[in-house]
Amino acid sequence: MTPVEWAVLAFVLGSALATALLRDVLASIIAFAAYSLGIAVVWLLLRAPDVGLTEAAVGAGVTTVLFLLTIAKTVRPASDDLFVDVDLTAAGVSALLVAALATTLSALPPVGSSSTPVATSRVTNYYLENAYTETEVENAVTAVLAAYRGFDTLGEAVVVFAALIGLLVVLDRGVLA
Repeated sequence: MTPVEWAVLAFVLGSALATALLRDVLASIIAFAAYSLGIAVVWLLLRAPDVGLTEAAVGAGVTTVLFLLTIAKTVRPASDDLFVDVDLTAAGVSALLVAALATTLSALPPVGSSSTPVATSRVTNYYLENAYTETEVENAVTAVLAAYRGFDTLGEAVVVFAALIGLLVVLDRGVLA
């Protein structure tokens, strides 16, 4: 891993821990927004900018605004404690789960490797060979997203649109008029 990837990993893990352990709800929401932006950067590093953009828009943007609106309409309890008390049993189970999942990391191919199953599959070769002739779109990624996976892309757009509509409803029409 490069130093940038290590830095992003540390940032994501730190913001995830802060989200889970901070007692103040506002601070926890801000840490969650930072976590979501960190995950968006991870998707960019994994060469999936469309997923990164969606994560940034929905995860860091819309979700954070909805959380902030929720706590603005409720009462925040006053507390001098900065962090919550950690349940050691739950932390132990979580650590065991992370350790079990970490054992599978060595089986993953390097990011961008030409020997990955996706890069060598018949489906990938078909898309690369026929994308332009079947769709008349010069960019193979755009051809796959718009033509071959059009309904999936439409579904993703509907989710983002529904999140925006939900945000507008929560904001109340009187504010927007």
